[in-house]
Amino acid sequence: MPGFRKNKIEEQIKRIVGDTLLKDIKDPRIGFATVYEVKLSKDSTRAEIKISVLGSEKQKKDASFGLASARGYIRKKVGDGLGLRHVPEIVFVIDDSIEKEVALVSLIDSVQPKRSPVEETSDDESDGSDENAEMSSDEETE
Repeated sequence: MPGFRKNKIEEQIKRIVGDTLLKDIKDPRIGFATVYEVKLSKDSTRAEIKISVLGSEKQKKDASFGLASARGYIRKKVGDGLGLRHVPEIVFVIDDSIEKEVALVSLIDSVQPKRSPVEETSDDESDGSDENAEMSSDEETE
């Protein structure tokens, strides 16, 4: 079950790096960065950590430089937390897929016709009253 061990290590790295960014790293360049995903190489020598940074392109570039300067410290924290003989090399990748997903959802919402809550309740009430009227007329005929 090597896949299970790899997944477990990836989740631990994700937790350790997220906690380190939140509690220990005080670099203002990093800003609001979130660990999105960790991919460990097959031989566990390299960990690609996808980071989501909210903000402008300049803030993303600054966060990239801040993460690069803190890479050694973060690797040491990962090594202490994992307890492995060989700590994987940390590679940070700024991932903008969350922003793309948000833009796609807003685009879909702008194209879809919107129904007001009043229309929805009036449609529900009319459906129910028609059924009740049909039921009462059926009962009268019997």
